[in-house]
Amino acid sequence: MSDKTEVNLTGVKQSKGVWLVKVPKYLSQQWDKATEKGEVGKITIGKKQGKTEVRFSLDEELTALGDVGEKDASLQVPRDHSFTMHTVDGQTMAVFSQSSADEISLEGMVVHRAECRPVVSDNYMKLKKLQIKASTKPQRLSQQLERAVTTVFKPVANHDFNVEHEKKKKSEGKMVRAERQVVLDMLFSAFEKHQYYNIKDLVDITKQPVTYLKEIMREIGTYNSKGAHQSTWELKPEYRHYQSAEEEEMQTD
Repeated sequence: MSDKTEVNLTGVKQSKGVWLVKVPKYLSQQWDKATEKGEVGKITIGKKQGKTEVRFSLDEELTALGDVGEKDASLQVPRDHSFTMHTVDGQTMAVFSQSSADEISLEGMVVHRAECRPVVSDNYMKLKKLQIKASTKPQRLSQQLERAVTTVFKPVANHDFNVEHEKKKKSEGKMVRAERQVVLDMLFSAFEKHQYYNIKDLVDITKQPVTYLKEIMREIGTYNSKGAHQSTWELKPEYRHYQSAEEEEMQTD
């Protein structure tokens, strides 16, 4: 759907009121089996002891389950359902629809909320038992093999991070150890700007191999294994005011 889409607000002018009804999953699955203009059921609204009573009766052609085992072929979903009505409680809710052409229309404002519940019967209890049994069935089952598998399967897909790593190696080339004093000057210059660095940042700054860099940092620095600056390095107190040979020469002049 595009970022800019016009909304058809005809429903506002017509002041349409709609019901927001929560239905069981099996009921929505049966409705999907209906033809495009087919009837899915009938709703009856009446009064009982001064209260509104709403009932829904599923079309008989949609009661058969088509995806159960042969021994349960005669099992049907419940036809009779009752609506439990709820108040909107001052909430402002609307129902929108989207066409195949990405056109969005306002169908109306929600005036009633309801929950559609089946009338409990022996047929409904059989259906619930079948659903619980299906939900507890393991997704994967172990199977005993008659002979050992000798075929060796090699991975054919290369992960994105492997591709990125190879590109980085080709672009940067193999890291070559610089002279120790040159590396020290780079490290001290970096620690003048920030007190804490992780090893990855120090590698990016110095362009030195990790093992070589850690060897130097163990001599001049301290690794924080816990606390607020966990997994970072900082200089030992005696190296925090270090000056390179060039800086000392400039101050002498």
